[in-house]
Amino acid sequence: MSTDPGSPAPVTASDVHRGAPTGEALLTATSLVAGYVPGVDILGGCDLVVHPGELVGIIGPNGAGKSTLLKALFGLVTIRSGTVVLKGEDITNHRADSLVRRGVGFVPQNNNVFPSLTIEENLQMGVFQAPRLFAQRFEFIVDLFPTLGDRRRQRAGSLSGGERQMVAMARALMMDPSVLLLDEPSAGLSPVRQDETFLRTRKINRAGVSVVIVEQNARRCLQICDRAYVLDQGRNAYSGPGRDLMHDPKVIELYLGTLAADVETAAGTAGHPGTQDATDRPDTVEPTDPAGDAGDSPDTPR
Repeated sequence: MSTDPGSPAPVTASDVHRGAPTGEALLTATSLVAGYVPGVDILGGCDLVVHPGELVGIIGPNGAGKSTLLKALFGLVTIRSGTVVLKGEDITNHRADSLVRRGVGFVPQNNNVFPSLTIEENLQMGVFQAPRLFAQRFEFIVDLFPTLGDRRRQRAGSLSGGERQMVAMARALMMDPSVLLLDEPSAGLSPVRQDETFLRTRKINRAGVSVVIVEQNARRCLQICDRAYVLDQGRNAYSGPGRDLMHDPKVIELYLGTLAADVETAAGTAGHPGTQDATDRPDTVEPTDPAGDAGDSPDTPR
């Protein structure tokens, strides 16, 4: 964590999960140290706990390690030390496909649908490990998001960014996960689509799925989440109930002001008349960047 003047003091053990419910946790990450290349740690001892039924937010400045934390939980970034425990089982550094079978869903920020496939075919890909579940889970998804049932034959590449995000969430729900990891689901969307995405996230949570959401739109995230963690340079800086953090003077001073400015700038660009953000523009072809992170691409089974 930063040692610059005005930065928060290290979080004590008693404060790191402030506001967390009592009882057995669903998912626990303890003292995670992780990074993409040898000798460079993005996470420097990060902690997280999620209880059944919770919606937990993760906010912080750019480069704080928020997305890296989700990828480490999902086996896409190597954890060098520390542990991740799901329902009492150590799942540290398990492969992503193994974690999906164990009840962990993940929606990456980018490249999160198969554009050339229909909505229904995208959802079928969500249960490729257990195709017999399709009919049952499709019924659940359509009950949650009726639009997907009405448009099941439509190609995902013809959808808006917000609609594609709904398909990506739905596909991650097809294996009936106990916890869903969302990496900046509102990124690049217009303000209206952002609101729809946050409402959709809350709806998923109320359907019984625990959710961990990484978000740059910190204020909106804190409004919907039960608890939140503020990360700063790969470490826990603050934690507590979302509404409490929204009104914490230090959190406002150090984080919410600059994060809100960044989001407003991005939203202003996305919502400007005559412009269309890339994530709101329908795709007609598959992503072709061979250098993209395989862990962020839905076409790469793990």
